Amino acid sequence: MIQIYNLLQTALTIYMYAIVIYILMSWFPGARGSTFGQMLGKIVEPYLEPFRKFIPPLGMIDFSPIVAIFAIQFAKIGLERLFWMILS
Repeated sequence: MIQIYNLLQTALTIYMYAIVIYILMSWFPGARGSTFGQMLGKIVEPYLEPFRKFIPPLGMIDFSPIVAIFAIQFAKIGLERLFWMILS
């Protein structure tokens, strides 16, 4: 059971880092057009899309990835609490 918990926590952490890297790639011209950028976009964009529908960008700043990262953090906390409830 603890291996499943660790796997899920690690997967969520890696996905969070993928979102951060994808966001930072927007600062560099052509980075998202690279092979790595396109691959990362295929992984991250489906998750960010629903957040972008509800949170429009303010000027040039898109806050939806920040909200998406908070959602992952809340999921990690919920997973931890669920894990401890199951083990108790």
